Amino acid sequence: MEPAVINRAFIIPTGDEIKNGTVLDLDSAKIMESLVRLNPEMVITRLAPVVDVEANIVGTMESCLDAGAELIVLIGGSGGGHRFSSTLGSDYTHSAMELWLDEKVSHCIYGKNGHMWSKLVCGTKAETLVINVPGPIREAAATIAAFAESAREGRDIRAINEAMTRALYAQYPQDKVQHDE
Repeated sequence: MEPAVINRAFIIPTGDEIKNGTVLDLDSAKIMESLVRLNPEMVITRLAPVVDVEANIVGTMESCLDAGAELIVLIGGSGGGHRFSSTLGSDYTHSAMELWLDEKVSHCIYGKNGHMWSKLVCGTKAETLVINVPGPIREAAATIAAFAESAREGRDIRAINEAMTRALYAQYPQDKVQHDE
């Protein structure tokens, strides 16, 4: 399979806590670093953070598509915290992606450590590759590195998603997490 030559990428941080400045976006720089290693000539645009509202996330992805994106990376919103506890924030990135993408593959990872549930989605809209990475920096760094390595081998969204899932899974003690197969 042909390597994924990506020349134009957009990074979209998501989350009310990022948008309002409660949490500092450290992930975008780490993602840029991995993407530049994938293609030193890639033009990378980091957009302003988007609140966790499906329509806003979809609208932002549409804007990236209209601007010629070959890759869209969404940060955060891969959890489902609010679905499990009313004290946790809303995460809608993965559901917005699943509504919008033409083709998609996803994996879920569940933690027994009290906080972790993550859904990684990889897909395409027209010819644009779209992925999400979790918000915690350690998880974002591991998953974007796995993406970059896998993308060197091709644009197979299943292979990319599996590589990213393995990388995320490896960030935690194996007796504390499980994932769907």
